[in-house]
Amino acid sequence: MATVTQSGAVERLTGMVHADDRYDYSAHEVRAAQIEAMNERFQDRVGKIKLLRHRAEEAGISEIRSIEDAAQVLFPHTAYKSYPESFLMDERWDRLSKWLDTVSTYRVPSIDRDSVKDVDDWIAKLKDSDHYVSCSSGTTGKSAMLVASARDMEWVKTEGPQAYTWGSGVPLDRSRRMFGLAPVAKVPRNEATGEGYRRALQDPNSEPFAYPAPPITVGGLTQMVLLRKKIADGTATPNEIAEFEAISASRAKAMEDAIDLTAQALVEARKDKIHVTGLWSGLYAVGKAVRDMGYSAKDFNSENSIYVGGGLKRAQLPPDYREFVYETFNIAPERNYQNYSMQELQSGMPRCQKGGRYHLPPWVVPLILDKPGDNLLPIADGEFEGRAAFFDLSLDGRWGGVISGDRISIDFSPCACGAKSPSIRDDIARYADLEGDDKIGCAGTVDAYVRGVS
Repeated sequence: MATVTQSGAVERLTGMVHADDRYDYSAHEVRAAQIEAMNERFQDRVGKIKLLRHRAEEAGISEIRSIEDAAQVLFPHTAYKSYPESFLMDERWDRLSKWLDTVSTYRVPSIDRDSVKDVDDWIAKLKDSDHYVSCSSGTTGKSAMLVASARDMEWVKTEGPQAYTWGSGVPLDRSRRMFGLAPVAKVPRNEATGEGYRRALQDPNSEPFAYPAPPITVGGLTQMVLLRKKIADGTATPNEIAEFEAISASRAKAMEDAIDLTAQALVEARKDKIHVTGLWSGLYAVGKAVRDMGYSAKDFNSENSIYVGGGLKRAQLPPDYREFVYETFNIAPERNYQNYSMQELQSGMPRCQKGGRYHLPPWVVPLILDKPGDNLLPIADGEFEGRAAFFDLSLDGRWGGVISGDRISIDFSPCACGAKSPSIRDDIARYADLEGDDKIGCAGTVDAYVRGVS
């Protein structure tokens, strides 16, 4: 795959990833550079990304000269789920590759369907040509399939730890033992991010703890989703139902066994500086096992840190679950790292300590829309609410502009922490959760175009 040499505004803004003051800028100070950078990306990509060309022609955009122009060529987040589900169910890897080509910067090679045994094998074959496909879990529906380049994989190894050290105050001095308290989906993005954190945090004299449960692969998740659908519509065979039940039981047993094994490993490492990460459900379960063994905050190092990804994910936990976890592992408030991002982006927005708000780096441009996603809201003094949309200038393998399903409140004035960057209040919600459904205005036409091309 050919690579694009960064130049001009894109390089200036993304080059701030190592700057100590990368969140201490006002939107006004970087607006001209951001518009210039978005246009650099647009001019380079409009002839390469088929869906972008369609969006630009539909909007009559040949150049990005303003924030308003950029808002007209965003992709709804559903674009990355717009492949027909039959491509997966019928194992049409050739057609799925052709669909992926419509949202990729670099041409996706043609793949013979008979040369691929499952979705994990398809992802592996694409990786051989420097197309790194990461998928969302898809546990309640179709997975989003997000293609990235080798340049993107290197970026997340750097950007993630840099955002972490700013938000947590923890130095990247390789003095910690890392404990993942949940299995992580085995996709290129997660593997690259994990490598970056290990390179920055992990004590080289010890091994990072690998959660003792089978890895979650895209193929495994897809198989479970398809089986659930078949069971729901009554088309599953008795053998398929038996297979579903056996896989579910085996997975549940492995997860149950992993909790005690992980708790034991944490107790053994309790005097070391520990960094724990995972979802709240897993953190709480392991924390309870540690408490049942007779250990709590007084037994653990006072410099421990934590990073929690995602929300509750429908887990039913006690009201004080956060406090329970912090008090189990001796996590001080200033070493509780929180980050806002989404699968469609590859840069994060770390939460500051004093203001409790998520801060945007200068290479992530906020484009706040009305609820239908049709109109850009004017930047105003003070805080205002809208649909989150962003342009991540760091993205190389796909288009950086995306309309999300999130309702956010953003403020363009300085935060209580002193940083001048735009910041987002810590009460983000999904429109689908608030109203039971979520429709983005342009999603229908985008979906129709992609299906027609693929």
